[in-house]
Amino acid sequence: MNADGRRTEDALELLSAPAEWDLPPGRHLHYKDVLMQQIDQDLGHAPAAAPASPPRRRLTRPVILVPLASTLLAAALAVTVTVTGTGTGGPGSAPADRTATGSAHAQSASLTLHRIAVAAMASDVTPVGDDQFVYVRNLTVSNKGTFEGPVKLGAPHTVETWTSQDPRPLKTLGWIRESGKDAVMPGETIPIESTDAVPAGIDHPTYTWLSSLPTDPDALLALLRREVRVSDKESREQAVFSLIGDLLSQTLMPPRNTAALYKAAARIPGVKEIPDAVDVAGRHGIAITREDASSATRDEWIFDKRSLAFLGARGFITHDKQKGITSDTLMGSTAVLQRAVVDRHGEKAARTDS
Repeated sequence: MNADGRRTEDALELLSAPAEWDLPPGRHLHYKDVLMQQIDQDLGHAPAAAPASPPRRRLTRPVILVPLASTLLAAALAVTVTVTGTGTGGPGSAPADRTATGSAHAQSASLTLHRIAVAAMASDVTPVGDDQFVYVRNLTVSNKGTFEGPVKLGAPHTVETWTSQDPRPLKTLGWIRESGKDAVMPGETIPIESTDAVPAGIDHPTYTWLSSLPTDPDALLALLRREVRVSDKESREQAVFSLIGDLLSQTLMPPRNTAALYKAAARIPGVKEIPDAVDVAGRHGIAITREDASSATRDEWIFDKRSLAFLGARGFITHDKQKGITSDTLMGSTAVLQRAVVDRHGEKAARTDS
């Protein structure tokens, strides 16, 4: 059996198996569609119409760069969902009082995001060369239940990613390695690949590309609204909020661009503040959150109360009739433990930037 046949056989088996990490319904169907297109190609069938461009990668809602169906089809469905969320208890708790995130917290969110932007401007980030990699080490917990069944959180485990900064169109965008209980292919360093070469941009956000973005918050928000890809049942506002969280949590960029992203987030309707939330590492912080009625999800970013540094993210499904969910249910949580610049993929951090 050739390599394509083996990948197809593995993919077909995966489609009938319980999802290692659950996705929101729209995202699951999207990746399943991408997977089936690749299976058609591998089997020699007439391929379905391919998307004009690769699906926007999720870095916070999944903690990893989304691998498209190419050499590792299984990873297209086994994407770590860190749909971000809210709460004041431990990593598995839902908020006790949703009215607490009412108008008062909505008004304070803008002020807090501007404070975070000021703190970001004072940070010291070493420029990243085009021949280097951004290394990120996360602690992650995610749903191990089946797609149709109830949520069942797995054990916290480590996820390391090395994101290529090469500005040229790439098919291999980076590398990923997981370790610990409930990790996928523990200890294996796996390429994150696309069927088509992806140029520097939202789907391949290099340091150089990020540094070229507008620093005016309104201009930046307008650009993100144009470029972001919106999944099924997701509002454009939520897609932009999630994209900003992806970029803030899993990349490195000049301080002025980081600050501009926070200020742009403050302009998104529905953004609120929560006084206390906990990431999967047990660290308490201030939370910035947005709930999306369209997709029945809520995203949350957690910041250190003193330094205002980004700590991590959590996520909830707010309701899902298929799963019997009628109130906020934690779907995943991630804590950013380390970010650094390295010269080769697989290399441990040489120096740390945060």
